[in-house]
Amino acid sequence: MSAIPDPSAWPEALDALAAAPGFHRLLLENDDVRVLETVIGPGERTPVHTHCWPSVLYVLSMGHFVRRDGAGNVLTDTRAAGGYPDPGSAAWSEAMPPHTFENVGDTEVRVVNVELKR
Repeated sequence: MSAIPDPSAWPEALDALAAAPGFHRLLLENDDVRVLETVIGPGERTPVHTHCWPSVLYVLSMGHFVRRDGAGNVLTDTRAAGGYPDPGSAAWSEAMPPHTFENVGDTEVRVVNVELKR
């Protein structure tokens, strides 16, 4: 069993909007939620960043990707895992410690991320 991450220990400079602004756009924020649009083109890779709150991810478009931890170790490679989420699907995500996301497919990755702040 893995340890539950402590988002308060992550530097603010690694927040998705601060560390990877070219890939994350703020759609809405209030005391309860922060809604981001994430767009990663084919062949693009985000800088190391975090997501400090658990969230619901709504997939608009998706392709194969590799997610690595902050040290560069592969956490997920959808090519080896046999697939990726379908457009129109939703998924739950816990807060995400430092990681990168690389689009290794030929389709733009576009996700709406509804982060639950409390």
